[in-house]
Amino acid sequence: AYDWIESEYEWLAGRVPDVIIRASDNMSRYLKCAEEMISGGFGYVCRCSVEDFRRLREEMKDCPCRNRRVPDTLSDWEAMNSGKIAEGGAVVRVKTSMALPNPALRDWPALRILDATHPAVEGAQYKVWPLLDFQSAIEDHEQGVTHIVRGKDLMDSTRKQTLLYEHFGWDYPETLYWGRVKIHEYGGFSTSQMRASMESAGYDGWDDPRLPTLKALRRRGFCSQALRDFWIDLGLTQKDISISMQTIEAFNSSLIDSSSERRSFVASPVTLQLGEEVGAKVLVPKHPDGAIPGSREWVLSDSIAIQASDLSPGKVRLKEFADVEISGDEVIVESLERSDQRPIIHWVPTSMARDAVLLRSDGDGLVTHEGVLEDFELRVGAVYQLERVGFARLESLSEGGQATLVWLHG
Repeated sequence: AYDWIESEYEWLAGRVPDVIIRASDNMSRYLKCAEEMISGGFGYVCRCSVEDFRRLREEMKDCPCRNRRVPDTLSDWEAMNSGKIAEGGAVVRVKTSMALPNPALRDWPALRILDATHPAVEGAQYKVWPLLDFQSAIEDHEQGVTHIVRGKDLMDSTRKQTLLYEHFGWDYPETLYWGRVKIHEYGGFSTSQMRASMESAGYDGWDDPRLPTLKALRRRGFCSQALRDFWIDLGLTQKDISISMQTIEAFNSSLIDSSSERRSFVASPVTLQLGEEVGAKVLVPKHPDGAIPGSREWVLSDSIAIQASDLSPGKVRLKEFADVEISGDEVIVESLERSDQRPIIHWVPTSMARDAVLLRSDGDGLVTHEGVLEDFELRVGAVYQLERVGFARLESLSEGGQATLVWLHG
């Protein structure tokens, strides 16, 4: 996850970070501030059980540990750090007032004992770890943060940290809030729900195309600029907002349409014989509006592949090629020029067809569409607009074998 955060920041921001700060690297600073808090008399070690403190908080009564002598509290602090007090046996609290109207602010917990290893800290050198409200408050001050932007569900964090800053004599940053932004198609997804589903084999991982994570959007081929444009357009508001994924897709489409080459993907292909000689090559534009110069050069053979759903006797036009009539398993060319309003279908010469699968979410599961992909100058990682299908990212290309595409959007 540490590597993911750095990688996804660079992708989303379009630049490398100026500095990378890991809270676990600054543990000594947090512990020093906690000791200063205890020594200054505005923090204390609480040995009450969770149930006992909850009752005291509800009754607005001081904890018996609150008014102990500072040397005695420092002794408990040393015992916490040395491991003499077991996990769950004590917490460090910030002194506020047990008479405050908001129960969450009454002598709130700042640090606790945690008997566990940390992925970024070698060994078990720390027994006491800061809780988020304390850690982020100290870090913001040390880094000189002037403005905090956070979800409005964290307003209590602002209130807690303001009280802590007053104890230390620090000026609290200006704080701005945003409301909850929900996406219709994903409902009330949470990271805990996603993780639980992965563990039960519901999702393949954090980059499963069915998820709304940055890893999944990046895998599908979203342009990071589209996400930045979306958030700037949305603005900062405390109102809870519900939007459709189509809104983000519209931002993305406006950015990538002119830079995405077209390719033909034929799902559930049916092979038909080309009834007569019509030339050795077909030139198909890389982009219909000429936004991308040049053509795709198709080498014709004696057969073509069309989609099974397009197979029926009658007259159709093979896109960018010819008016034809389908008769049995044969295609008869009637005119290279468009002669009437017959329906247009997409196709690919079998000489240019590579086996392919298109991975696409249908809301409940990940559907695999098997077919053939036009094998012309394919680049892994590129986003193509598949004729009559939509945008997709070419995820992998085995040597002489199968291509794997991940659906982006229509």
